[in-house]
Amino acid sequence: MVTSTHETSHRIFQEHPEVLVPVFEALGLPPPAKATIEALTPDATEIKPLERRVDTVLKVEPSEGDSFLIAVEAQTARSRGKGSSWSYYVSYLRAKFDLPVLLVAVCKNRPTASWAAGPFECRVGTWTTQSTRPFVLGPDNVPEITDESVVAREPALATFSAIVHSESENAAAILDMLARGMRSFDKATAKYWCEWLEVGLEDTPARETWRELEKMVATYFPGRGTLFEETYLEGKAEGKAEGKAESILSVLEKRGIPVPEATRDRITSCTDLDALTLWFDRSLTATTAEDLFAEE
Repeated sequence: MVTSTHETSHRIFQEHPEVLVPVFEALGLPPPAKATIEALTPDATEIKPLERRVDTVLKVEPSEGDSFLIAVEAQTARSRGKGSSWSYYVSYLRAKFDLPVLLVAVCKNRPTASWAAGPFECRVGTWTTQSTRPFVLGPDNVPEITDESVVAREPALATFSAIVHSESENAAAILDMLARGMRSFDKATAKYWCEWLEVGLEDTPARETWRELEKMVATYFPGRGTLFEETYLEGKAEGKAEGKAESILSVLEKRGIPVPEATRDRITSCTDLDALTLWFDRSLTATTAEDLFAEE
């Protein structure tokens, strides 16, 4: 099952390739900032009924050296047959683009990371025809961000790190540090990274911790059920309620019907749009303000 956590764990590479810094450093390559990185189609399907799709595929053109591909796979647990799928992805991409392929597996816990490192071998007897060894990004080689200044300088890496370490015992402290670091951002930037992180933490205990920390900002990110979305929708509903209440009072005023202070407070404090709609309809024919609440 594809989850938001899974999607965020690999899609962040498409929009923010600087997250690849640990990979480039480990391989002794020029940093991503000095390379041209292009997202390619992840479709690795050859026969129509058999669909195979890599999570994310990037074409990297370093400032020095030859071009290559990076295939990123988010893996939350061991999966039978995944080794064969990964071997297929590497072989297919190598043949299609005629470029060497680096397979990167993103894991959030050590058991999965240890398994994902492989090697996954295709062998007969003692002879290995093919061996696939993913480069694993996990809790052991993605640093925990414990410095607010790093969050300010490298928000993508800090966000990715928090997702990778979301199952660790230090998750709450990491998120607290991230939240404090984000206070140095402008409002739009803080909203952007808060959303990335909340979506990435879906279905993890750390998500509720983050929802408490991220209340410093609020915005709308449709379709994900985030705190920002809830805040936006609540604000939108409140705006409609305020507008409806003002309309009711305006109608009563224009019709010369006195509105006692207690009644005014009842109308303006109501957030139930159905009730306000009923009261508005009644305000058109009411002879007293109390007629709005007849039979309630």
